[in-house]
Amino acid sequence: MATVSQHRRSSKFVSLASVTAALVAASDARAQSTAAAQPQARPVEATAVSQASELGRAFADVAARVLPSVVSVHVESEAESPEAMGFGWFLGPGGPERGGAPPVVRGSGSGVIVREDGVILTNYHVVERARRINIHLRDGRVFRGRVLGVDRATDLALVKVDARAMPVARLGDSDSARPGEWVLAVGAPLGLEATVTHGILSATGRSHLGVNDIEDYLQTDASINPGNSGGPLVNLRGEVLGINTMIAGRNTGIGFAVSARIAQFVVDQVLRTGQVSRGWIGVGLQDLSPALSESLRLASPQGALINAVERGTPADRGGLRIGDVVTLVDNQPVRDADALTRVITCKSPGDRLAISVVRAGQPLTLMVAAAMRPGASSAVAPEVANTATTRRQGHGVRVSAVDTRWLQRIGVTEPALGVISVDPGSAADDAGLRRGDLILRVDGAAPMNLNAIDEAARDRRVVLLVRRADSQRFIPLVID
Repeated sequence: MATVSQHRRSSKFVSLASVTAALVAASDARAQSTAAAQPQARPVEATAVSQASELGRAFADVAARVLPSVVSVHVESEAESPEAMGFGWFLGPGGPERGGAPPVVRGSGSGVIVREDGVILTNYHVVERARRINIHLRDGRVFRGRVLGVDRATDLALVKVDARAMPVARLGDSDSARPGEWVLAVGAPLGLEATVTHGILSATGRSHLGVNDIEDYLQTDASINPGNSGGPLVNLRGEVLGINTMIAGRNTGIGFAVSARIAQFVVDQVLRTGQVSRGWIGVGLQDLSPALSESLRLASPQGALINAVERGTPADRGGLRIGDVVTLVDNQPVRDADALTRVITCKSPGDRLAISVVRAGQPLTLMVAAAMRPGASSAVAPEVANTATTRRQGHGVRVSAVDTRWLQRIGVTEPALGVISVDPGSAADDAGLRRGDLILRVDGAAPMNLNAIDEAARDRRVVLLVRRADSQRFIPLVID
């Protein structure tokens, strides 16, 4: 019995040992498998670290290459009014002096050297009203600067110092810049010279900000602060893609730089003639919305719609007409009104442009010679003449006949209707009509009577040419 009992205990022990051995073997196998996989994971981690290090070295290399050409611009300016005292805050640290003399504002901005003989590109608002300009270089040298020329329309200026063999930054091709690529903003934010921040291009061709007459901005999330104004926005090749100009509020991560294409044009013009003379043809332009394209029966919403042609201008002499849709300039596609404006304003007076349009559904190419862009219009906003003859239209707008003498004073030679009121929530309200608007054309024709809109809208769709203040635009009126 004892022998049998011993045998049974022995058998049970062997059975447990076998199970234990199997479990240990399985555990060892898993450990070996993990160990075998470990060498495969390490190269991946090493590659990621290597790539990050390469990017960091690229940033450092670009900064080392660009920093010597970036300057700090210190200015003293007379304040024209108490409101102008904010000038110093916008540019950077500094404040007004008080005393018997006119108040003085001290501020600082940034700039970038673009020629070896000491030509520096910066913002106009940095040197505006400056009576003294000191340029501080990265190597510690300080030079007295003088303004060579300015372009208020783009907020750019050129400053000259008496020096030779200066380190130069190269203006790059901003047209080929793509949203998402790495950029560095270099300058002296808040008076902190030789500051470099990084980010990406958030957008290109940004406009409609209402800050400058001509707008073609690169948008970036690279940190830009007061004092960065005039400094360069560069790519990883060290090329200047734009000139940092402004920020959208504080701590928003949204900054804007004037494109290098516009900057190069300004540099060339100022160095050649001492001023900026940009092309102009004398048209009013607007984008084509889907609703407007459909109302005009266009195949595509791409292009710029001409909503005004000034008499005696290059556009008028060249044969352009209100209602033409510009699709090409010199065989280059025109995406929208801003694209066409950028092309024209970067032409010199006298340059000829081949402008392709769609007129009444038919393609047509016209040759227009650009002229010098005139100053800002001084025209005042027109008002609707006071007349008792009014008519409420069926789509929510009350219109009035307008005194022809008033129209002539504001340069309108054909009959027009004045908008007296717009019903809230109506089709006219949805279209954007407002009290005080002048309706110059109804489906391409001058309105000859108060029923013109109702008569044209019998198919529940009409296109109005509307003048508001000193600008004109086409508005599609769709009746649901």
